[in-house]
Amino acid sequence: MAETLTVLRAGISAITDLGRSRAGAVGQMYAGALDQYSARAANALVASRPDAPILEITALDFAATPSTDLLIAVTGAPADVTVDGVRVEQWEPVVVPAGASIEVSRIRDGLRVYIAIHGEIRADTLMGSCAPDSVLGFGRVLGRDDEVQVDVDCPPIRHPYFDIPVFRLGAPRPAFGDTWLVPVTDGPDLADFGGTAARLFDREFVVGHSSNHIGLRLSSSDGLALPTRVATSEVLSRGVPIGAVEIPAGNELLVLHRGRGVTAGYPVLAVVTTTGLDRLGQARAGDRVRFTSVSVASAVDAHRARSRALDELRARVATVFAILGIPNHTGSVLTPRSALTLESA
Repeated sequence: MAETLTVLRAGISAITDLGRSRAGAVGQMYAGALDQYSARAANALVASRPDAPILEITALDFAATPSTDLLIAVTGAPADVTVDGVRVEQWEPVVVPAGASIEVSRIRDGLRVYIAIHGEIRADTLMGSCAPDSVLGFGRVLGRDDEVQVDVDCPPIRHPYFDIPVFRLGAPRPAFGDTWLVPVTDGPDLADFGGTAARLFDREFVVGHSSNHIGLRLSSSDGLALPTRVATSEVLSRGVPIGAVEIPAGNELLVLHRGRGVTAGYPVLAVVTTTGLDRLGQARAGDRVRFTSVSVASAVDAHRARSRALDELRARVATVFAILGIPNHTGSVLTPRSALTLESA
């Protein structure tokens, strides 16, 4: 039987993962964690698969208590994280004893926090992913007193004399704040904007209050004109990528995120890179955004550098966990709880 994590305060929280990588081929949204780097880092810190289910907490306070000892990692935006009222570190493995309360409060300088659990969170899947899909009505949004089932197979490790965590794994942390520098590559309709395309890069934009997981609405912070399409040909509906920067008529531009539909009919001036999408996944209403133009090669290099950093983190975790006798579930599916018992190291 799986152990449980009982939600005491839900805020805005859901079970998610990295999303549906092949969903676009059948006309469905990708969905998944809006800050993919933080989600991947959380799972790396507890030696879980990169695409293992994870808790995504948005903006509001969250609290839960487990029925068994858990080893977790909390990443994403800076927040106050406590276990039974004692502050613990983000971006490191954290011990939560059975019956203790893990609380995440005062999320700041960003919008989303991620909690990964050593083991496996049980969740229904659609096309191989548990990520919520708001169009199909699929997925699990958490509420007060909900129980999340978790398979675990070892107790957490604490220092036997000083009662302090033995982990200092040094996960690379991205920068957070209220101003976001977002790299973009050229969009398919760049030429349609003529000289006005430069307006995307010479001013700040403000995130609107109607922004969500489908897309962000941005307006010029100083009220200056947005880029304007000067071509007169008709724009037909066609497939659009995640990160498409669309310029509709009006005083806002749209940046499509992981919940976007797969087709649209607005001109696409630019496309946000994968690293830029993670930053926009943390942007709050009222935050300021600046776009910077990069080449496809530079965008690929940045993505590869971040992937290498995660690989190095997984290697450190694997080394430490092997020394402590903690099972490593990277790349494997956890079987139900075993009878493994560990001695403190």
